Amino acid sequence: MGKLEQIPLLRDEIEVLRLCDLEKLTQEQAGKRMGVSRGTVQRILTAARRKVASALVNGEALVYEE
Repeated sequence: MGKLEQIPLLRDEIEVLRLCDLEKLTQEQAGKRMGVSRGTVQRILTAARRKVASALVNGEALVYEE
């Protein structure tokens, strides 16, 4: 694991993935739960999905960061 490229996944990115992809909330609903705008949720979600896709395709490690 130490030899893998590490991709940091931030707390907000994990939360927005959980709300939108696991709980199937809309971005607007997720934003209300998180106390941020829908646009902020969209930006965070796009970044998080890009990181997850890169890790899956390129065999990289996702690392939780606070």
